[in-house]
Amino acid sequence: MTPAEFVHDDSGYSCAMSADVSVSRDVAASADVVWELVSDLPRMGEWSPENEGGAWIKGATGPAPGAAFRGSNRHGGKSWKTIAKVVHAEPGRRFSFRVTAMGLPVALWAFDITPTDGGCTVTESWTDLRPGFFKPIAAKATGVSDRTAHNSSTMEQTLANLAAAAESSP
Repeated sequence: MTPAEFVHDDSGYSCAMSADVSVSRDVAASADVVWELVSDLPRMGEWSPENEGGAWIKGATGPAPGAAFRGSNRHGGKSWKTIAKVVHAEPGRRFSFRVTAMGLPVALWAFDITPTDGGCTVTESWTDLRPGFFKPIAAKATGVSDRTAHNSSTMEQTLANLAAAAESSP
């Protein structure tokens, strides 16, 4: 995500924001291969230490702007589900989605992919959209009190696992 990018959807929600956490990694695989992996939400649990995957819902069958899915997450003994809506689905370039829980905004997640001579660079970004009053509730529900530090660490792990999967793809 680029700094001060305007993000909006059909709900009328629109604001300028920049990512709270961004992590990048060079991957020795094509941008198309990496995009296919990050946009295959049912498989996200294969590389994420917190997300256990997702299921397309409301008639969605794959990544497209407006497509919805239910994500399953776990941290320690805590587990929770979220609803997400795809914002960007640009093959080989960008995949992003906005997450809600209990009808409240939670986060914008984005994977930006840039082709390089040796494959591509993938940048995973997380933008916290939670209202202030919701943060302590979310901390109790997820067992994560410092979401920014936690996500920084888990995003590094996600990209390492994603790179291993992409680099072993035929």
